[in-house]
Amino acid sequence: MFRKLSTHQLNRLTIYQYRQSDKNPVCVILDNVRSMNNVGSIFRSADCFGIEKICLCGITATPPHRDIHKTALGAEESMDWTYHEHTAELCRNLKDEGYHLVAVEQVEGSVALNDFKLEKDRKYAIIFGNEVDGVSEDVLALCDSCIEIPQYGTKHSFNVSVCAGIILWELLK
Repeated sequence: MFRKLSTHQLNRLTIYQYRQSDKNPVCVILDNVRSMNNVGSIFRSADCFGIEKICLCGITATPPHRDIHKTALGAEESMDWTYHEHTAELCRNLKDEGYHLVAVEQVEGSVALNDFKLEKDRKYAIIFGNEVDGVSEDVLALCDSCIEIPQYGTKHSFNVSVCAGIILWELLK
């Protein structure tokens, strides 16, 4: 028989404990993501997967905002995040810091998600693009790798927040 666990039984970290904890060496970059609900949802997934930080770029909205909070459920408080006007400039800086840039995009030469493996002792920046236009061309030109989720239906893409959850789960499992 199954019984739901109480919040206390889940042994969740406090925001302070989470901020002090070791994180996965992964940075999530949101390149001009329009929907604040998607932004909040990605904050929540990033917290759940112990991601190092989120970089919000271009038109991507920043906390605090009630529409981000609605789906983040407080993860905007636990996650380290920064804002950058230009995604490409951020990407150049991260490359200089030793990050391997990985765009999530359907392009020639992309690798299926299930065939892409993170290397130990390497830092990664995973780039998620705009809901309509995807990752911008100037950012794609800077990437070291491109990955995509294999799909089998009539649609050609996932919602960006769903995509982020799938990608982060698969890469960090």
